[in-house]
Amino acid sequence: MRRVIDSWHSPALNKKMEIVSYGHFGFSLLLLPTAAADYLEYERFLLIDYISKYINEGKVKVFSINSINSESWLNRNMHPRHKSIRHQQFNDYVFNEVVPYQTSHDTPIVTCGASLGALHSANLFFKRPDLINGVIAMSGVYDLQSYTDGYYDQDVYFNSPMSYLPGLDDDFFLEHIRKGSIHVLTGSGAYESPDASRALSGVLRSKGINHNLEIWGADMRHDWPTWRAMLPYVIETKF
Repeated sequence: MRRVIDSWHSPALNKKMEIVSYGHFGFSLLLLPTAAADYLEYERFLLIDYISKYINEGKVKVFSINSINSESWLNRNMHPRHKSIRHQQFNDYVFNEVVPYQTSHDTPIVTCGASLGALHSANLFFKRPDLINGVIAMSGVYDLQSYTDGYYDQDVYFNSPMSYLPGLDDDFFLEHIRKGSIHVLTGSGAYESPDASRALSGVLRSKGINHNLEIWGADMRHDWPTWRAMLPYVIETKF
């Protein structure tokens, strides 16, 4: 498997940001880390091994980037407003730096993540469905206020799909979202929040947005074995 590590100084974040890619061809899958982890997290926890068949076949080319959650919502020593600003800078980094880097081969881009990465991957798609073509969200909670310790401002609102999606009536965005490949999966085991996925599904359904919602069983807990089962399944059956 072709594996390439690259990096650059991000103007949006004002720091060096690494990115790793796996494979040569296929649709472009962008992985967002689970919490405060780095760009190699999905490799360390063997998820890359579990989807290596599809990478080697040229069905998918995978990219993985660093999280900056430790510099925003997971940093308890940071003022909430500064967390909100940093989150927005991360969005700018993805939209203006990572997406152009990925689209060098003019292939569709699908965001993907587990846990907090699921929230980020869904939010990035819903905010810019003209740039991103779909999302695979695993074991997520799609209300950013779950991570803000009560803080709320306009940036929190516009980065929380459960806040802004119900009121979304812009035909441009809705048309592009409806064209996307949307997959929302969760387990029902320990530490999972299946109701969060059901709630997101309900909002999407109310907007006439086709999507795939899957609630897996009580044996599927909020942990890597669940995500190592989910992602190969979605790539195999939905793409």
